[in-house]
Amino acid sequence: MKEYSMAEFDLIQEAADFIRQKWNKKPQVGIVLGTGLGNLANKIETELVIPYEEIPYFPKSTVETHAGKLILGTLEGKTVFAMQGRFHYYEGYSAKRITFPIRVMKQLGVELLVVSNACGGLNPQFKRGDIMLIEDHINLLGINPLIQDRVSQLGVDSVVETFDSRLGPRFPDMIEPYSHELIHLAQQVALENKIATQKGVYVAVSGPNLETRAEYRFLRNIGADVVGMSTVPEVLVAVHSNIKVLGLSIVTDMGLPDALEPANISDILAAAENAEPKMNTIICGVLQKLTFE
Repeated sequence: MKEYSMAEFDLIQEAADFIRQKWNKKPQVGIVLGTGLGNLANKIETELVIPYEEIPYFPKSTVETHAGKLILGTLEGKTVFAMQGRFHYYEGYSAKRITFPIRVMKQLGVELLVVSNACGGLNPQFKRGDIMLIEDHINLLGINPLIQDRVSQLGVDSVVETFDSRLGPRFPDMIEPYSHELIHLAQQVALENKIATQKGVYVAVSGPNLETRAEYRFLRNIGADVVGMSTVPEVLVAVHSNIKVLGLSIVTDMGLPDALEPANISDILAAAENAEPKMNTIICGVLQKLTFE
């Protein structure tokens, strides 16, 4: 992606136009499916599948457990733009590239974003397999997709401002990055289906290594309940774009520094797979209850 050969808005528009030519519906809901959480795609009444590499300027998913496909169709009567696999900073992508699909969602008409992830538990009251509704986050990635680019065309003394108000305000308010209304609705659905849920704070770190004992202590001490390597960039852009967000995490392992065990990727994926049906029930139940104008 040659990020600065064209204005960012023009790149977004080109990608959106490519999708419109193949699928003429307006998606209401965007869905980002995280590590080991791609099975919700099987519940979508699929009308079109597009590999990421075919969409102009989309990054390519390099993580083995991410299918790298855009699925367009309907779920619980709502038109959806579902990403079966996401992008991460540790894959070498910039913040803007990670979040480019969220910009495209907005351009196509998405009003609600559902983000999911697999994460490590920090709160000792949590356990492997728990589903946590994200009520807030801490960004320790070291990147922010909302930072504007300053591109020198004629030398260091002549810089072109690239802030584009069409994408959103310069200083977006993050008082409610995760919709209180949607959290309440998700809790209601969970209660109706006898699914226990937690609620808490997600902290994003760059990865790809897991944390040291000292880092787990630090993250817990600053107020985090779970830790992961994604989600926050997408949420920042969604809020910047005036898209409401529902975030769900599945606790796939525990990062308790005084009882730490070596990470086993197979066990992490198995925990995500075992808890995913409950998460999918919550997502589908929320969509059932929602109405769009």
